[in-house]
Amino acid sequence: LACIERGVHVLVEKPIASTIEEGNEIIAAARRAGLTLMVGHVERFNPAVQAIKEAVRDDDILSIAITRVGPFPPRMSNVGVVIDLAVHDIDLIRWFTDSEIVEVQPQLSSAVAEREDIALLQFRTASGVLAHINTNWLTPFKARNVTVATRDKYVMGDLLTRQVTECFGFKPDGSYSMRHLPIGYDEPLRAELIAFLDAVRSRGLPAVTGARGVASLELATRGL
Repeated sequence: LACIERGVHVLVEKPIASTIEEGNEIIAAARRAGLTLMVGHVERFNPAVQAIKEAVRDDDILSIAITRVGPFPPRMSNVGVVIDLAVHDIDLIRWFTDSEIVEVQPQLSSAVAEREDIALLQFRTASGVLAHINTNWLTPFKARNVTVATRDKYVMGDLLTRQVTECFGFKPDGSYSMRHLPIGYDEPLRAELIAFLDAVRSRGLPAVTGARGVASLELATRGL
């Protein structure tokens, strides 16, 4: 808010704020000042994520499964895995499906941390897509995987190695074809900053608006 009051365009790290009310205050302040506000959901700019989005753009999506796990980060103290990690994937589910999430079914546990460090979140979108997020701070290594099932293909992406594989051409005998999709080389944070600057210069809508940031925060809060 202080930056907006000084007339500065703002790219704010996800989640947009600590609470939905604070997020709405930031949106209102930017709107009054005529400033660009973008929320830094940097995973949108991961080339593997963009390849998945393009692969399923015109398809009838049936389900999405996302795994985002790793060891406990010592820096973390004020939030659990839902706000720190799962909020990325809530945004991705809404982006992949171009549909709002209408049902949230959470299962949470605190095994070794003060706040939840295990979360299994199930969602249903308005378009009928079933989605699942598996996230924790108990896995000794980082993993970031996305799978999307449509009526005609099955897409698997590793967001760390940036490899995306598409299975298609399913036959009655169980056979199918596979191919690796071409992936860009953009560094996600750099691509995010360029998108923000483009939005400022053009005065167009940023890639992730304040409203979308608040919506993802609201869904994460419901998951808690």
